[in-house]
Amino acid sequence: MFKHARNGTITLGDTEMHYISFGTGEHALIILPGLGDGLTTVKGLALPLAMEYQAYARGTKTCDDSLQKAYTVFIFSRKNRLPEEYTTRDMAADQARAMELLGITDANVMGVSQGGMIAQYLAIDHPDLVKKLVLAVTCSRTSPQMEAVVKNWIRLAESDNYKALMIDTAEHSYSERYLKRYRPLYPLMRRIGKPKDFSRFMIQANACLQHNAWPELNQIKCPVLILGGDTDRIVGVHSSRELYEQITGSELYIYTGLGHAAYEEAKDFPARVLAFL
Repeated sequence: MFKHARNGTITLGDTEMHYISFGTGEHALIILPGLGDGLTTVKGLALPLAMEYQAYARGTKTCDDSLQKAYTVFIFSRKNRLPEEYTTRDMAADQARAMELLGITDANVMGVSQGGMIAQYLAIDHPDLVKKLVLAVTCSRTSPQMEAVVKNWIRLAESDNYKALMIDTAEHSYSERYLKRYRPLYPLMRRIGKPKDFSRFMIQANACLQHNAWPELNQIKCPVLILGGDTDRIVGVHSSRELYEQITGSELYIYTGLGHAAYEEAKDFPARVLAFL
């Protein structure tokens, strides 16, 4: 599988969009990452991301020994240069164009956090591109809880306080059990992964605050799986339930004791996604 890991770049207008792909499955699985993409794109990360997400490409055996489908997985960043007033709907339009340029249609799409916001508009505006949709730890519109968290991140970015931004993100994302193991690494966060400037992050963060697909969610007609955590301290578990109530025929699963990083911490997360797909 890893020998098929590939770094790719697409030209979109006057800028580029980075993506990686791996796996040899007949069907495409698109993964749209969260707001962290504003700090670090997927450029050059084909091999480590293929290792991290290999479960989605190789397929898994079910209890009756039948093999679930293997996929060719694509993970996309947002485009490199972002206009100031860049919305999640604009991001979805660019994502659709990127898929069309690569000849990807009728794909399964998993959006995580802000990636889930983009995925909502992708399914609403470009239904021919989305076969099935997984919305993980995301929301259809902002809430006071999310607004407070994201505005604090913007404030930290504006003050160039990368270490505090990373620590606050971790403290709001992971379970206490996870944090106890990794808090000793906080001193290393001062420089590792720090971008040259935070403009790209702040544009994407402001797009999160403006996101509101809630009135149009009933236009999503493909099968949808919604995954959330009952201790999510960023978008809140109510956001997952709101998506479920608004998207007809959708499925909902809430992880007990996990929060915004449920997609990383839950060992059965890939298997649950693959079973739905």
